[in-house]
Amino acid sequence: MASGAPVVTRFAPSPTGYLHRGHAFSALTAAKAATDDRGGRFLLRMEDIDRPRCRPEFEPAIFEDLAWLGLSWETPVRRQSDHMDDYHAALSRLREDGLVYRCFKTRAEVMAESASAPHGPTEPFVGASLPKTEEERRLEAGEPFAWRLSLNAARAKLAGRYDSLSFVEMGAGPRGEHGLIAAHPAAAGDVIVARKDLGVAYHLAVVVDDALQGVNLIVRGADLFDAVPVQRLLQALLGLPAPTYRHHRILTGPDGKRYAKRDRAETLCAIRGRGVSADELRTELGFD
Repeated sequence: MASGAPVVTRFAPSPTGYLHRGHAFSALTAAKAATDDRGGRFLLRMEDIDRPRCRPEFEPAIFEDLAWLGLSWETPVRRQSDHMDDYHAALSRLREDGLVYRCFKTRAEVMAESASAPHGPTEPFVGASLPKTEEERRLEAGEPFAWRLSLNAARAKLAGRYDSLSFVEMGAGPRGEHGLIAAHPAAAGDVIVARKDLGVAYHLAVVVDDALQGVNLIVRGADLFDAVPVQRLLQALLGLPAPTYRHHRILTGPDGKRYAKRDRAETLCAIRGRGVSADELRTELGFD
């Protein structure tokens, strides 16, 4: 974040379910970062590229929940599904620079290959393009594939810049990381940036969105801290600005488990239905 530049941050839920306390905490934290900075801006973005899981009825429910919390945001709201051309343009740049390759391996095959690696079962997957004739044969057969970002190609393109990738953490990572932190994208291996059947993946879409929207402070849960190195690598390869990061703690319930949609955490709609006011919930979450 450029010194003196107004804060631009965002809350970016996926409309795959109703919001819960964890979402409320994250949205309020991001909004506070903007309001604490004179001239700061708070954006709302719908990350709805996971079409099989996203449902249109959840989007208005998200708007209703956030408004109930007392939040306001700029309009129009960016909806990822409306901007696929932006992501495809970024993918085309990566392809033209030889930074991605088609990987026909299934998830099970990748896991098996990593498990049998000489340095242990947790070694990140690193692959390469197939010979041209083999790739053409598989494409003609209609076999599914994913576009993977090649760490080897990225390292060659960035040269010395690859080893000096870093980011500024204003909050705290899951292991207490704070301050200027070296980014080590190799820990993730050759990540998927797009799929033939599902379109672009999260890492690519989010760095494109943040750059286009001018987001310079990423406020989100510490569970996404380990995604930063890959995103910093993509930012460097695509010539995108590097935002500052502020990861916050993950809220947990009385049972010690984090609030999650898959665990059917109590929704904000249900909390509201019990007669709890927005002020009461904000106080519970530490926002007096």
